Amino acid sequence: MRLSVEANLQYWIPESADILLAIEAAPTKEQRLLDDRLTVNTQEAMRTIPGDDGIGRRTWVRASGAFHAHYRGTFVVERRNESLLGVPITPRSELPADVIPYLWPSRFCQSDLFTSFVEREFGGLEGGALVEAMATWIHEHVDYRIGSSTEKTSAVDTFVARRGVCRDYAHVMAALARAAGIPARLVSAYAWQLNPPDFHAVVDVWLDGRWRLVDASGLAPTEGLVRIAVGRDATDISFMTIFGHGQFQSQDVSVTRLEDVDEPAGEAPGLTQGAL
Repeated sequence: MRLSVEANLQYWIPESADILLAIEAAPTKEQRLLDDRLTVNTQEAMRTIPGDDGIGRRTWVRASGAFHAHYRGTFVVERRNESLLGVPITPRSELPADVIPYLWPSRFCQSDLFTSFVEREFGGLEGGALVEAMATWIHEHVDYRIGSSTEKTSAVDTFVARRGVCRDYAHVMAALARAAGIPARLVSAYAWQLNPPDFHAVVDVWLDGRWRLVDASGLAPTEGLVRIAVGRDATDISFMTIFGHGQFQSQDVSVTRLEDVDEPAGEAPGLTQGAL
């Protein structure tokens, strides 16, 4: 499907600060870039760097006062909502070097604390069947409640409270998968049919030699996700990190499905700085 994505961020930065943006969607084999543009109202030079695992890119900005970042892009997403049943696990000894770190606990995904639970609750399952069972358990036992967690909420906190938002669902999913010996990373994404519209967080699990998307929240179809960034947990995929202080003013995210037609690649990815 052909999707148009757009994000508008407005903050007040009281004192000059470095800002790291991760709102540009990532061209990959399954999401083909047609055109995109990031515009920021700064007079200072912006610098882009590759995202983790070579997925997408981040942009450094230095700003003060009224800060406005706008991104829009058009992508052709070629991904089916596939069942994981029957998909085998990849033996640890055959994992690529860049996948191995996603077996380990991280700040918000304390997988080492879930080992006994996973063995007791999902014993006898393996591979894709195990992943789907864990996603179903999370969906059935965690209530989606906006405002029920903060940026400091971890997988353990959500597991105990049994409530959270997409970020929290993803942390628990990644923690359970890692506890079962399945590499898992968090994914930030634009999501078609997500209500209310916002940045979305889901999980990639490594099964049978490649990454496969899992959304335990069930809030949006995986075939309508447009990946932005990947990482160990929410720390790595934050859409905006301010190294200083910032005051939220407004934020709008939208994903629109366009008429599905084949088009050649259009405008090259670009950056613009100046007044909006």
